[in-house]
Order: sequence, then C-alpha cells, then structure tokens
Amino acid sequence: MAEGTKLEIVSPERLVVSEQVNSVTVPGTDGYFTVMGDHAPLMTTLKPGFVTAVAGSGSRQYYVRGGFADVSPAGLTILAEEAREGSDFDRSEIEALIAERQQQLGAAATPEEKSALQHELDAWRNLLIDASATASTH
Repeated sequence: MAEGTKLEIVSPERLVVSEQVNSVTVPGTDGYFTVMGDHAPLMTTLKPGFVTAVAGSGSRQYYVRGGFADVSPAGLTILAEEAREGSDFDRSEIEALIAERQQQLGAAATPEEKSALQHELDAWRNLLIDASATASTH
C-alpha cells in the first residue's frame, strides 16, 4: 500500500489546501467515505460537511459545501462550491439558510419544489449535527 495520498481542496476563490496526508474522510452525497493510499478511482458529488485530513499524529478539518470529489492515482481532489478551514465554520450562516429555506418551503407550489427544499433543509440540519459532534470530540 502506498504511503498516504495527496489532498487538494479547491474553492472558486483559492486553493484551500494541498498536502500529503495519511487519510481523508469526505462527505459524499451518499455518505461519508475515507480515502487512503491506493484507493480505487472514484468521482462523486459532495454534500455540505466536514473533510477530515489525518497526517502524522494530528488531524485538520475543512468545511465544504457542494461540489465534487475525484479520487485518482494522483490523489484526492475536491472541487467545492465553498471551502474553508473548519475553524472558520459559522453556525449562524447555516441557521440563516435553514430559516430562509423554511420560508421557501411554506411558499412552495409543487410537490417537486417542496421535496427539493425539504432535502436541502435536511442536509443543513444534518450539517449542524455534524458540527456539534465534531466540536464535542475536539
């Protein structure tokens, strides 16, 4: 097995991180998954969540919202709609998004629109639960 993997997280504004890590846990749309050296190629969409990179004896977290994760022999590249250090995560931003989507849900006209808004609301609420769990483990 190869030693670790190359991690790059890119947002539209900047390269957030580019480093060699032992493992990375990623919030895929279908659930969290972990990438280590010699991982099979994979491409998936991301849900809002936290990327946890383990290197040496420590770990660092990054908040990502939307985008894609691409695992290749060269490493893991995350192209995120929004990405930042986990310490810069702001609960109040997500709480404001939840309030906004709840108002939109109340005004939704079609079942499809209601379903899409409910799905988004569930994702934001789960993110707040993840954030609380993450904060309590550190």
